[in-house]
Amino acid sequence: MSSEFRELLKKVGSGAHTHKNLSREEASLALEMMLTGIATPAQIGGFLIAHRIKRPTGEELAGMLDAYTNLGVTLPSIENSQYPLTILGIPYDGRTRSAPISPITTLILSAVGVSVLMHGGTKMPTKYGLTLAEIWANLGLDVTNLSLIQVKNLLNQTNFGFLYLPQHFSVAHKLVQYREEIGKRPPIATLELIWQPYEGKSHLIAGYVHPPTEKMIREALNLRKVKKFTLIKGLEGSGDLKLEQTNIIVIDNENSEEGYEYLKINPLHYGLKSNDIKLSNHQEYFTELIKTIRGEKSTLITSSILNGGFYLWRCGVSDSMEKGLTMAEDLITNGKLQTQLEKIIAEARTKI
Repeated sequence: MSSEFRELLKKVGSGAHTHKNLSREEASLALEMMLTGIATPAQIGGFLIAHRIKRPTGEELAGMLDAYTNLGVTLPSIENSQYPLTILGIPYDGRTRSAPISPITTLILSAVGVSVLMHGGTKMPTKYGLTLAEIWANLGLDVTNLSLIQVKNLLNQTNFGFLYLPQHFSVAHKLVQYREEIGKRPPIATLELIWQPYEGKSHLIAGYVHPPTEKMIREALNLRKVKKFTLIKGLEGSGDLKLEQTNIIVIDNENSEEGYEYLKINPLHYGLKSNDIKLSNHQEYFTELIKTIRGEKSTLITSSILNGGFYLWRCGVSDSMEKGLTMAEDLITNGKLQTQLEKIIAEARTKI
């Protein structure tokens, strides 16, 4: 048993009226001790559930991100990149209710020169939803066995990379079992959304569900001196914009006193009227996804254009949302996403 960790656990787990928040340094130390096995399983489980009940602060989240930086992988800067690398922070426990659009968005961005880094893991508690790794596998791309050299080469050659938690950050993957045992998402689930395993200029894009989470993320990013970010109240906590309602988005703004501003994107203002597609059957989703990538008519087209247009604009490829939508539609309908996917698959199969 670690006596030092016990003191940290006592601070966060002392009850509603007597608990204390951790400093950034204490939060970093706590997570490092959990990741490296200094804390015992009983201590780790107790900390994760107590910290969830207490609710993490932005300072604590910043400290935990420090631990991820200290112990995790960090990819080197991409050569000759015109745009900051876009990091898509997607909930690791997957999707259960709505069709994921982020793979299409990724192909759109990477096809026009915006490098995109995704990361995720295995099917995970508490939702056990459809994971990014499963989606890419059904598109012919196995992201689970890529070496770090392959990930680096993929980013440089195709503008796409994927870090797979069990393969590239195994000590963090070991904490997954605790999600199963405590039956709740721990604060680490929020941490994963805003992990930036990259040493160059990046643009962090992450989804969220609850307004307190958005505030906590902003505070953590400010402490970590993250300058470029986009936070989206998207489908199931992802970065996928919704078709059925106005999207609330937080972006960095150095000219604002607060350092950020809110955007509201209503699809109806751009003539995009449709419903968000339900994820009722995985095979049906894969079929529609493949049709969309091939440029064929599909149920995912409208959502793909909305998301593609917004991301092209937000990532600096187009100078307006309207132009971004036109560009996204052209990329999709002319089959350019299929060409990009084939390029990524071919490069991923290159032996290093």
